[in-house]
Amino acid sequence: MQAQENYMLNQEPINYVSILVGSESKYELSTGNTYPAIARPWGMNFWTPQTGKMGDGWQYTYSADKIRGFKQTHQPSPWMNDYGQFSILPMTDKLVFDEDERASWFSHKAEVAQPNYYSVYLADYNVTTEITPSERAAIFRFTFPETDSSYVLVDAFDKGSYIEVVPSKNAITGYTTRNSGGVPENFKNYFVVVFDKPFEYTSTVSSGEINEGVLKAQENHVGGIIGFSTHKDEQVIARVASSFISYEQAWQNLTEVEYKDFETVKSEGRHLWNDVLGRIEIEDPNVDNLRTFYSALYRSLLFPRKFHEITAAGETVHYSPYNGEVLPGYMYTDTGFWDTFRSLFPLLNLIYPSVNEEIQEGLVNTYKESGFLPEWASPGHRGIMVGNNSASVVADAYIKGLRGYDIETLYEGMLHGSKNVHPTVSSTGRLGHEHYNTLGYIPNDVKISQNVARSLEYAYNDWTIYRLGKALNKPKDEIDVFAQRAMNYKNLFNHEHKLMAGRASDGSFSDSFNPTDWGRDFTEGNSWHYSWSVFHDPQGLIELMGGNKEFTSMLDSVFIIPGSKGMDSRSMIHEMREMQVMNMGQYAHGNQPIQHMVYLYNYASEPWKSQYWAREVMDKLYSAAPDGYCGDEDNGQTSAWYVFSALGFYPVCPGSDQYVVGSPLFNKVTVTLENGNRFEVNTPNNHPSRRYISTMKLNGESYTKNYLTHQDLMNGAKINIDMSETPNKQRGINKTDYPYSFTFEK
Repeated sequence: MQAQENYMLNQEPINYVSILVGSESKYELSTGNTYPAIARPWGMNFWTPQTGKMGDGWQYTYSADKIRGFKQTHQPSPWMNDYGQFSILPMTDKLVFDEDERASWFSHKAEVAQPNYYSVYLADYNVTTEITPSERAAIFRFTFPETDSSYVLVDAFDKGSYIEVVPSKNAITGYTTRNSGGVPENFKNYFVVVFDKPFEYTSTVSSGEINEGVLKAQENHVGGIIGFSTHKDEQVIARVASSFISYEQAWQNLTEVEYKDFETVKSEGRHLWNDVLGRIEIEDPNVDNLRTFYSALYRSLLFPRKFHEITAAGETVHYSPYNGEVLPGYMYTDTGFWDTFRSLFPLLNLIYPSVNEEIQEGLVNTYKESGFLPEWASPGHRGIMVGNNSASVVADAYIKGLRGYDIETLYEGMLHGSKNVHPTVSSTGRLGHEHYNTLGYIPNDVKISQNVARSLEYAYNDWTIYRLGKALNKPKDEIDVFAQRAMNYKNLFNHEHKLMAGRASDGSFSDSFNPTDWGRDFTEGNSWHYSWSVFHDPQGLIELMGGNKEFTSMLDSVFIIPGSKGMDSRSMIHEMREMQVMNMGQYAHGNQPIQHMVYLYNYASEPWKSQYWAREVMDKLYSAAPDGYCGDEDNGQTSAWYVFSALGFYPVCPGSDQYVVGSPLFNKVTVTLENGNRFEVNTPNNHPSRRYISTMKLNGESYTKNYLTHQDLMNGAKINIDMSETPNKQRGINKTDYPYSFTFEK
């Protein structure tokens, strides 16, 4: 047994990853709403086995038992759905195109799912399919039985598609246009599929009809089928690539795998994943926690994805999802800043800053091409969620030391977004800015929904603009207005309830306000979730609530008020059910607004409660199982929360230089930074029963503060923590120990 444990603890990081975590989800209840993404880190194209119907956002569910195809996907979540999608399926003996009729039984017992490699046995066809990807291409390896009727089908999907079978090149080419919005009229994803075996059979499919010998088809929904004879266990290779630019560029993207064999591409992918996962090295005997951690880290390294391509001349170019032109430079997409500003982007800034420097360059291009910074891009502007959190993403990167891109243009974009709203996508820019900039809040009687959520996030966003403006030495009179607006959160504080509430144009609060009511003035939540959205000034919120004791009492109340309260306040959405079934009161970790809340005890002299609840959430709400999340994973945000929290700290306020201390999960963590330094978190006596910090040392010196600075970590900190089964209520209780609040700065 000891030998087995030692073997598991010396595994490469990729061996701990399950890409199936979160895939046991459905419309009514999310345990992640993920799919197994077979991909390179931040790769342009992902691949996934497709169990759902064409167009179904739940494209792979763990409980399914049939596979309809293997799909190129760019889907960030089932709610956003997909674009740039087509599928491939090997078959034997029968020719059928209908996705229900062609679907094959499969079992998880005959499935291998890894970040760089996927394999499954298709029982109805006696064929094993293997996939290994590069950034913009992939290699398929099909192992066929002995038959004179082996086929491979390419489904270009509906909403307008084209296919051509090219026997002289052993290839199928085509394009797919199916998308879910956020694209210009000329949007296409061009694909090429090249086989290593000549075709003995060819056909195309139009309107469900298989037309043998017809080599081209263009219609609403087309496909192509090629076939050949195979001997027992014959392996057939298909190399696949796609481009958003052109067929020529798709062929260029194929060079990523064109002259490589399957095992080489698989090995390269494994090496790359081990490199990015291995930036965080863990020493701990708890294999379950290692699996959960590295599975979460994998999810944190997928989005935003690359949307740019490399020409034959080595130039970086991109098809603009904003104006339809092919333009130079980087472009990343498929992320919603409402989710990911909180911890996903801070994780990139700390451990993978060179990646975010490219992302920031892409944001410059987005602003130039569309007139706005994005809020939810997939691949272009999408009309969903609230806030102007691009300001946070831009400010935090620069304040954390990222450079090499046009920060002045980004700052211009932040200013523009603070006083404008996109003419056709109202979630981009600031809806209601006229009210907010004059009254100091968006009233709940001006026909703008989610007004409290918008106002609170705008106030924080204004603080990030102020912070960046100050770092850029902008004129005082230019940035002071944002410092003033950063305090606008106070305008929505209802002193009777000690919580945030909607307010009318005349300044009145409603007598019928119920803090457990979902929706209306809030986004996918209620007042108990949103009242803590004062990331930049917890001290100001503490003073509004009446001091530390009243503040921590209100925090405690979140866990005490039953989760069933508020269930009848609106029609059911999955976030409500997920909160209810977790049995943690009104604490809704399955959605983003409240995820930082457990760390707020650090601001009010009760840091041990943050330690307790951070560990409780990690232990109870995360695992490496298919139902391993407690709600939507959301493009790395919910995973990055776990990654940070397991390290022992969390970025409560992106745009500051601080990480607020929680409860480290492992005995030892070593993080290798891009600047060549390494920081360590050593908790040698850690144990599931010891979630409290007894003492802490930073670089050998006693340390009582409830935060670490970014510079501490970048300099290569050595953090030593002694854990205890009982809280140390004398540590971290002085005002000098509190993390950042804007009130202390003013």
